Amino acid sequence: MRKPVPCTLETPLVRLEPMDADHAAGLEAAARDGELWSLRITSVPAPGETAAYIAAALKGRDDGHMLPFVVRDLASGKIVGSTRYHDIVPAVERLEIGYTWYGKSWQRSHVNTSCKLLLLTHAFETLGAKLVGWRTDNYNFASQRAIERLGAKKDGVLRHHALRRDGTVRDTVMYSLAAGEWPEAKAQLQYLLAKPRID
Repeated sequence: MRKPVPCTLETPLVRLEPMDADHAAGLEAAARDGELWSLRITSVPAPGETAAYIAAALKGRDDGHMLPFVVRDLASGKIVGSTRYHDIVPAVERLEIGYTWYGKSWQRSHVNTSCKLLLLTHAFETLGAKLVGWRTDNYNFASQRAIERLGAKKDGVLRHHALRRDGTVRDTVMYSLAAGEWPEAKAQLQYLLAKPRID
């Protein structure tokens, strides 16, 4: 697997841009859309925490185990959220997609499907990953449904696994998609983007 390096990924609807310090104001505005930091099951930066959030993401990039992006809606030009590759392990040709959040106005829209199509295409077809994983809070049912909608398989639950922002300890639900499953998952994502949304 090739090592992920900063790059721009784009569809006609969204652009994933390598995160940098200049994105702080846009990310703060996106997080205010729904006051996402108030949800105990997310890691969205609270007001005044965005610079530290970006710094931690960029340290992960420099250390070689993360590649963070901001998500820009191309019609409005606004930053609407963030996502990243993380737990990148080239030796076993595996990485995970996570730290994903979007402003409330953009949830249940084309944005998540568009971003996952970009990230998965790049992971499997450019980087040569053999497996892409996800992890989510056991109480984040919306995230679990979204991951399953991508065609990922549930691997299991890691009990008493990670701290939440409120100090409680969560169980973590693990999912993955293997390279051999990618062609069918890609076709489904393309179908979901092309069909009229009725839900």
